[in-house]
Amino acid sequence: MTSRARPFHFTRGAVHFPELALWLDAHDGRGPDEWAVVTHAHSDHIARHKRVILTEPTARLLRQRLGGQREERVLRFGERTEFSGPCGGFALTLLPAGHILGSAMVLVEWSGGSLLYTGDFRLRASPACEPCDFTAARGCDWLVMETTFGRPEYVFPPTSQVTARLLQFCRTALAADSTPVLLGWTLGKAQELLCLLSDSGLRVAVHASVLPLARIYEQCGVRLGAYDALDTTQAKNCVLICPPTFAQSPQRAALGPCQLAVATGWAMDSSCKYRSGVDAAFPLSDHADFNELIEFVRLVRPRRVFTTHGFATDFAATLRDLGFDAEALVNGEQLTFALGVPPSGAV
Repeated sequence: MTSRARPFHFTRGAVHFPELALWLDAHDGRGPDEWAVVTHAHSDHIARHKRVILTEPTARLLRQRLGGQREERVLRFGERTEFSGPCGGFALTLLPAGHILGSAMVLVEWSGGSLLYTGDFRLRASPACEPCDFTAARGCDWLVMETTFGRPEYVFPPTSQVTARLLQFCRTALAADSTPVLLGWTLGKAQELLCLLSDSGLRVAVHASVLPLARIYEQCGVRLGAYDALDTTQAKNCVLICPPTFAQSPQRAALGPCQLAVATGWAMDSSCKYRSGVDAAFPLSDHADFNELIEFVRLVRPRRVFTTHGFATDFAATLRDLGFDAEALVNGEQLTFALGVPPSGAV
């Protein structure tokens, strides 16, 4: 098989190997004759599959979020495991993606080559999850990578700077007899916020939707610090960690004076806080920024790159300018190649 041929299909955001009966992050539930890798437990990456391959933390989070019964093949990070497909066997290795607890990149190796699928990932270290490690995938034939922040304006400041600004926001609000409310997704962002606040000396309370997921983090060895369950009648002098929907909820109205802030990579856009209807926005993301995306490709050194999600077309063009053979797995990319100009210096 040449590097130009694709061994997979990209369907509704999922990678499918038809000959191997293998799906990566399938959005629709797969039957008992197919394996589905669940890279992590965010809602846009899970479905009611019959047979799943995943890490232990993801399995625990999936049981909490989705319930139901399924055949689970739980793999340790770095554990190379052989599977059989209808047209031959393949080896699969899960590698830590650095996105949220248990998140995995997927290295697939078979007689035709090797492919690394990143799922959501980041290179920056986080106290709330395993650090990214792609060493085993260096020099792979194909790389399929997410590119949510694939434009140069999305370069995040150091986490230490963001944390300092976030703590200042909280203390300023408390000094004004107002309740600081930090908005972030219940899985991943909320636990990272807990970690960042753990040594601040501030009293922290979390929304009920965060609690069971936080307990799983702690069971898996992540130190989140002290926190209470949110009680709006006793929230005074507390920093609250809540999902974005809290901003429009009756609980929010019951708090009295409060200051809202959102934690998201989209805070790099000056309009973010106005679009979100909050008082402040902090660029804290569990995705790779533009510089990390480039660094990742340079370090992995794949023969060919496929970009997905976010600014996939823009980032594929950036990679071609840097000498990589890159293509976006979106319809808009066809406009780029329709000009008939081959990528300069493609490798």
